[in-house]
Amino acid sequence: MYPPVNTHAMQTRSKAGIVKSKQFEDYQCYYTTLPVIHDATEPATYKVASQSVHWTQAMKDEIEALHAQGTWELVPKPIYKNIVGYRWVYRIKKNSDGTLARYKARLVAQGFSQAPGLDFSETFSPVVRHTIVRLILSIAAMNRWSLRQLDVKNAFLHGDLEEEVYIRQPQGFEDPKHLSYVCKLRKSLYGLKQAPRAWNAKFTGYLPAIGFESSHSDPSLFVKHLGSDIVILLLYVDDIILTGSKVALVQEVVDELSSVFDMKDMGKLKYFLGLQISYNTAGDIFVNQAKYAKDLLAKAGLSSCRPCPTPCKPHGQLLKTEGDALTDPTIYRSIVGALQYLTFTRPEISYAVNTVCQFMTTPSELHFQLVKRILRYLQGTLDHGLTFTSGAWELNAYSDADWAADISTRRSTTGFVVFLGHNPISWQSKKQNSVSRSSTEAEYRALAHTAADLAWIRQVLLDLKVFLPQPPTIHCDNLSALALSSNPVYHSRIKHLDIDFHFVRERVQRRDLSMQYIPTDEQVADIFTKGLHSPIFTKHCGNLRLGNPAGFEGE
Repeated sequence: MYPPVNTHAMQTRSKAGIVKSKQFEDYQCYYTTLPVIHDATEPATYKVASQSVHWTQAMKDEIEALHAQGTWELVPKPIYKNIVGYRWVYRIKKNSDGTLARYKARLVAQGFSQAPGLDFSETFSPVVRHTIVRLILSIAAMNRWSLRQLDVKNAFLHGDLEEEVYIRQPQGFEDPKHLSYVCKLRKSLYGLKQAPRAWNAKFTGYLPAIGFESSHSDPSLFVKHLGSDIVILLLYVDDIILTGSKVALVQEVVDELSSVFDMKDMGKLKYFLGLQISYNTAGDIFVNQAKYAKDLLAKAGLSSCRPCPTPCKPHGQLLKTEGDALTDPTIYRSIVGALQYLTFTRPEISYAVNTVCQFMTTPSELHFQLVKRILRYLQGTLDHGLTFTSGAWELNAYSDADWAADISTRRSTTGFVVFLGHNPISWQSKKQNSVSRSSTEAEYRALAHTAADLAWIRQVLLDLKVFLPQPPTIHCDNLSALALSSNPVYHSRIKHLDIDFHFVRERVQRRDLSMQYIPTDEQVADIFTKGLHSPIFTKHCGNLRLGNPAGFEGE
């Protein structure tokens, strides 16, 4: 009998005519080793983290906290129910000076495996606006109030779930008697899509019981009035800022919150959302993001780059199609996204960052050069930040527009900045939504955006019972736009500006706003609409209260 013939296309030793047997050693040992985990690095998996005493203890602390909150109960695995996955996330928490604070292990549910309509419904949770944070810092500096910071431990675990959600038992902490059981969640867990909303509803639902009212303008701002005294609470997920007219009243609020929620009193506000806050003996407040900027430069590999005087060149615009496309745009998008958050305390880079944001879809090498110039500017101004001081209780705004500035679409650029006293609290650099047919039209659209922002800020101040002695003033360097805001004659050339026209003019006629001309050389908002030469750029940086933290201390 002949052996069967192989007709498949695979090449084998027999097809190649090789009949010699392959020789092996008497024994061979194949082994793999897990990477050695250093305590200064963040492990990626449970298996790696379990080798470290510090990370093992951090996981034990997390499990104990979950059990203490009654987060789940073990039940037999239900039939026809979705079982949500999880993973361990490890983070090294650092102080504002970069030193090690603690090791943090977090059990996070894999929200992407949740079934909509079954495991969750509503997910939206409000987040405080950056303008509100700067406004509260400004009010505290002007009144010489102290700022207090609280942190809610395992905040999301306080939220109550309305849905029935199951997750697998955590690796390394399974119940040996019920290995096949799953965890039925009673409380919210990090990673669940509804977790932020559940926590926010829990916390904000308790605040009215201790006398707080929510602001109509921002749902993350809460105010407590006691006669002529006031306590202000600002909530950003699980971070809380407290300030008020009397230290004793603020302490009462801290005690009341600590009796219900597991709070960590951080003392005087020093480090909040990447913001470094310091104070001087006069009661002024200095805010910067020096550590954040240094980390960003290290991420981009430009920690030792040469600095440059401005974040962008004057008249240095590029088309979206210019240059060779980046093979991997991930690093471009990551750096630009980080730069957007840096504008929290660095308004002078707003225009440059807004420009590079417009190339996020298909960035090129030339576009990346614009990003590198911003980083080189930051290299020379790492410690720069905003100084909040006392001053007159008045709102002043500067509004400007660069007509047909975008060479691709010929849309104009709006720029404005709002001051409370001497303190800048709100600003914007943004391309307008439609093409303007004249510089007057572009300037008038910018006035409308500025007026809307002022109206909102004024409403926030009313919620805080802060009354301004005179209406806000908008400074504009275009006489035609100023004339339109007060002239009752409706001109046929601006019929398409009906909404903006009436919005601004009605407020001027009601004396809710006043308009004032300012020379172009003194127009602070000019820095938000175009690239400037170094002397005028430096001048406007001074007008924006930007500088070094001389005389300020973190304690």
